Amino acid sequence: MLSAQFIRENQDRVRSDLAFRGAGAPIDEILALDEERRGLLGEVEALRAERNAASKAIGATKDADERAERIEAARALGNRLDGFEASLREAERGLNERLLEVPNVIAPETPRGPDEDSNVVRETIGTPRTFDFEPRPHWEVGEALGGVDIARGVKMSGTRFFVLRGGVARLHRALTQWMLDSHIEAGFTEHYLPYMLTEESFFASGHLPKFRENLYRDDEEDYLFIPTAEAPFANLYRDEILPPEAVPQRLVAHTPCFRREKMSAGRDTRGLKRVHQFEKVEMFVFCEPDASGEELQLLLARASSIPERLEIPYRSLELCSGDLDFKAAKSFDVEMWSPGLAEWLEVSSVSDTLDFQARRANVRYRPAPDARPRFPHMLNGSGLAPGRTLIAVIENYQQADGSVTVPDVLRPYMGGTERIEAPSA
Repeated sequence: MLSAQFIRENQDRVRSDLAFRGAGAPIDEILALDEERRGLLGEVEALRAERNAASKAIGATKDADERAERIEAARALGNRLDGFEASLREAERGLNERLLEVPNVIAPETPRGPDEDSNVVRETIGTPRTFDFEPRPHWEVGEALGGVDIARGVKMSGTRFFVLRGGVARLHRALTQWMLDSHIEAGFTEHYLPYMLTEESFFASGHLPKFRENLYRDDEEDYLFIPTAEAPFANLYRDEILPPEAVPQRLVAHTPCFRREKMSAGRDTRGLKRVHQFEKVEMFVFCEPDASGEELQLLLARASSIPERLEIPYRSLELCSGDLDFKAAKSFDVEMWSPGLAEWLEVSSVSDTLDFQARRANVRYRPAPDARPRFPHMLNGSGLAPGRTLIAVIENYQQADGSVTVPDVLRPYMGGTERIEAPSA
């Protein structure tokens, strides 16, 4: 969250960043409510001081009539104060509601552009494999292996659901476990997190009010299903002050994720690319403000290490202003080459939200025992999405006979299996 003070003191930057995002926000209303709030706060503070003085005067008054007059005046003063305090609460409520609608600022070095076509490729690693046959998309390979069953997923749950079985299901599990182990070995602390959160938590993480239509909700209770482990991680220390030396913290979790995909209606309707239920290995960092640039590069390196060790071509892109997430000031995507789809497939997005989420969640830390609390910076990154990575593995490691070779790094997680083949008739 941007504070009202920051918006007031940096109006030109805030308006400019909104324009570069192609986004709207009620800045004029915020400024008007902020001015009203500050005026009301001055009145309230003056009346409180007057009331305190009146209370002292009543205590010092001996004459009964004079004391009664002072009590009546104090009562009238209290009524006036009650009215101003009610107006102040209303102004603060309206101000806070509108502040939640303002996206983060954009880092100065972030490329400017209207949409994903303006993203900048920073690095491309590896050369796409040359096939001596026409590579097929993952759903064809998976169905032939008996390992991807989209029809039965649709029968049970509707479009954008699927079933994995046999060697393909085991490959998906192997990818997940290997990714987790890889990040844990690099110093990240594993967490098991709730898969449902309250609305309050989603406002704190920045997923509400912006992304409400993309979230699944429990009909009877105040629960929404997480679209990513970023949401519970951002709330882990909500309303807490962390002690000195508590940052940096580097965390990782594997969770299911649930998204309505209303924002991508009609896109990628075949296969496993864009579905309502998927899984993700998510990295998250709490750090001191001056360290977030370095931590962002660490997350990017961790995400990039997965396709590199799988020996699948990948590239990293720096996202432009028009393609940034609501919460992010700076982001990179990692994409793996998908020969069956003949496209670069996004498998990770790593982002620096600065202190945006920390302010919304009221997470603070003390740099030293007697220091004033500060807001840490929060960063997040997929490390990776196993389902998307499964697509890339199936398509890059498919063979002419329809089998799929298991990448070397995954074989210990597959009980030594070297190849996934169709079951014998």
